[in-house]
Amino acid sequence: QVQLVESGGGSVQAGGSLRLSCAASGYTRRRYCMAWFRQAPGKEREGVAGIDSDGSTSYADSVEGRFTISQENGKTTLFLQMNSLKPEDTAMYYCASTLCVRDPPKWWILMRGVYHYWGQGTQVTVSS
Repeated sequence: QVQLVESGGGSVQAGGSLRLSCAASGYTRRRYCMAWFRQAPGKEREGVAGIDSDGSTSYADSVEGRFTISQENGKTTLFLQMNSLKPEDTAMYYCASTLCVRDPPKWWILMRGVYHYWGQGTQVTVSS
């Protein structure tokens, strides 16, 4: 059973930076895609950034150029470096994982419905 645990959320002023981490365990020797999602109060959960099993990355238009997704430790730790934060980035951020298709398109890797494993979330608050 895959387990995901996020950390690194907090409060920051607009223009600041935060780095989120997600520790993954329980992986078998299969290809996994991972992603970060976020959900603001009263809004749908949306895909922010994703990375496939070959390391290719995809980003939502709203964060392109400001956020960077990466992996370390044999792909068992996922990061989201968030720079130039805006008040509209305020949300609960979730780490997610799923078995990967080959060369997943952007619309697939950022789609909530394809992910089977989820963390509990970490809160990010950006003040103006």
